[in-house]
Amino acid sequence: MRLLALALACLTALPVLARAETITHATPLRALETGDDTRGWEAVGRLDLGHGSFCTGTLIAPDLVLTAGHCLYDKRSGALIDAREIEFRAGWRNGRAEAYRKVSRAVLHPSYHYGGPVGVKRSEFDLALIKLAQPIRLPQLQPFKVSRSAPYRGEEVGVLSYAQGRSEAPSLQRNCSVLERAGATVVMSCSADFGASGSPVFSFANGRPEIVSVVSAKAEMGARPVSIGALASGVADLRQAIESRDNVATTREIRAGGAKFIKAK
Repeated sequence: MRLLALALACLTALPVLARAETITHATPLRALETGDDTRGWEAVGRLDLGHGSFCTGTLIAPDLVLTAGHCLYDKRSGALIDAREIEFRAGWRNGRAEAYRKVSRAVLHPSYHYGGPVGVKRSEFDLALIKLAQPIRLPQLQPFKVSRSAPYRGEEVGVLSYAQGRSEAPSLQRNCSVLERAGATVVMSCSADFGASGSPVFSFANGRPEIVSVVSAKAEMGARPVSIGALASGVADLRQAIESRDNVATTREIRAGGAKFIKAK
């Protein structure tokens, strides 16, 4: 596989993948600009990271937000972002959020390597859990379930994201396809751009949307754009890490209050 030089803010460069003819039709993105449009999706929000940068995050418990691991790094310095600079804006739409929360701490998946070689492997385990300073307990903000099942090749999935040019309201791509599985990642026909990192990838197989992956990066398959997602099955390890303050030997963590450090694996 040839490598692309595509280093985008909140998106990592990825390989050009073969077999462009396997790409199936994907429906266009649809901006959710009204209260009716966003009903049921309010647990997805914009994760503001300071200095004008942002990613997408999803509430998976009243006090836990799931996003991509690389979102917690300053793309200029390569250092972890101070947790005090991060704010989750649940259901952000047209200058207003359903809830605003600061962050107390965040944990990266122990198998994720931010400085790893450029390529699809860099997106493996690209996951982070953010613990909010205060839980969000609002009836319209129901956390999404994380599926224990990985999406299969050919499965129809959907993505809800914020990105460059559409940072003020979420956009839904209801139908795109899983094109390939590669290690702990999936290759999809779903759209991705600046800021879309951390976006939830949903399966609708069980009726209600369940998160099966998290958008990590964009790439090309032949001449067609695709996105790469980290499998959400790795979230179980993150939950254990963030719920146990003693489990620091195998996790990388940032905390509010000025402390910022790395615990090596």
